[in-house]
Amino acid sequence: MRAVVVVVAASAGVLAGLGCMGDNSLGGSMSEVFPLNVSFVDILRNDQAFQVSYYNNNGNDVDLVAQIVIALDGLNFQPGGDFPLQGEDDAGQRTSVLHLAAGSPPEPLPDVSLGDLQLNQGGNVGEFTSGNFSMSFVADGGFGGGRTLYGNFSGQAQDAGYGDGTWPQ
Repeated sequence: MRAVVVVVAASAGVLAGLGCMGDNSLGGSMSEVFPLNVSFVDILRNDQAFQVSYYNNNGNDVDLVAQIVIALDGLNFQPGGDFPLQGEDDAGQRTSVLHLAAGSPPEPLPDVSLGDLQLNQGGNVGEFTSGNFSMSFVADGGFGGGRTLYGNFSGQAQDAGYGDGTWPQ
């Protein structure tokens, strides 16, 4: 019973934190691994995936703070939906997260052990899109293992274009 109370209290804290965050922001214990400052966000969508990339201006460089890619296979990705981030679809992991600081090698984060994304508005190419997410990562001893990441996003969803063989415009 005590574990349930702790989980509920922790969830309430994350939800309260999300309510106080800006339109495009990140938070969570992942800040102990790398800075979660955000300067701008890029949102891409195609038939196969939804991607939110958080960037930070870092002097003369731009860091990819976190790139979150969600496979849409089997999901009815519509506003008002609450979508699980953990688990697998037919192609592999439902969600992948990458960190890439300028001048450093890419750092894929561990598998998502538990998480969800809420799509508040839009979600299709050309639409103003907003929502939030929260996730925890498998404690596998890897980069960011056992940490949490949550955030808000808003912006115009752009065409990822990969389904028809073209690149984003």
